[in-house]
Amino acid sequence: MVTYDFEGSVAFVTGAGRGQGRSHAVAYAEHGADVVVTDIARDVRTTQYPLATAADLDETARLVEEAGQASLAIQMDVRDEAQVEAAVEEALDEFGRIDFLANNAGIWNVTDLVEMEALQWTQLVDTDLKGMWLCAKHVGRHFADREGSGRIVNTASTAGVVGAKGSGHYAAAKHGVVGLTKALTLELAEHDVTVNCVAPTGVNTPMIDGMLETVGQSALDSVSDASGSMNVIDEQLIDPRDVSEAYLWLSSDAARYVTGAVLSVDAGMLAK
Repeated sequence: MVTYDFEGSVAFVTGAGRGQGRSHAVAYAEHGADVVVTDIARDVRTTQYPLATAADLDETARLVEEAGQASLAIQMDVRDEAQVEAAVEEALDEFGRIDFLANNAGIWNVTDLVEMEALQWTQLVDTDLKGMWLCAKHVGRHFADREGSGRIVNTASTAGVVGAKGSGHYAAAKHGVVGLTKALTLELAEHDVTVNCVAPTGVNTPMIDGMLETVGQSALDSVSDASGSMNVIDEQLIDPRDVSEAYLWLSSDAARYVTGAVLSVDAGMLAK
């Protein structure tokens, strides 16, 4: 791994209870940042697999501290603006600053659009898109008020660039994340804030495991029906750490002139 020096910095990571969010939180800590770890830490009714728990979130905080950095664990629903605002204020009270927003919280489920109930659409889009906007809004205000540099990295998806059969609401939300990223780029540039997003292919996380257990292989086959085998380099799911590498780079001075970008971590999926 490239060595990054985030000493004295604070990362605010959403969806940090497990999976990609936990990987990002630990990676920031391993490179010197204190980390605020947040997660809803309870299930959402329309989601077809169990979400992270409060115990999972506490374990992420423990791993951050094991890496030698301070942590703050906050249960927060990104769909609720009051909770987001309160969490950002709590983080600022604890650490005095936020430098990196790892805007990672998201859910996934599968149903054809013509069969989908409105609640399933609303709960996913509110989590995967509205939640990212709310977090960027309140952390972005901190960046603007202090007139210092900041980094926002949003988790999009390959489904934010192409369609996703059986997950049209997910594709719509992730396409929205790309548009949100570009709009925030233009609005926050004057404050020396960069805003980028990553677009991973399938990642080996409890979300995927949960979907395979409850829905079956059809959850992934629906994607393959449209795109063939998901990846070019390797047909296997990638590791969360591979996505964390992109997060670290986009948060570092090495990427200081990179903003408004969609960085694919997709093993070649989008080249097809």
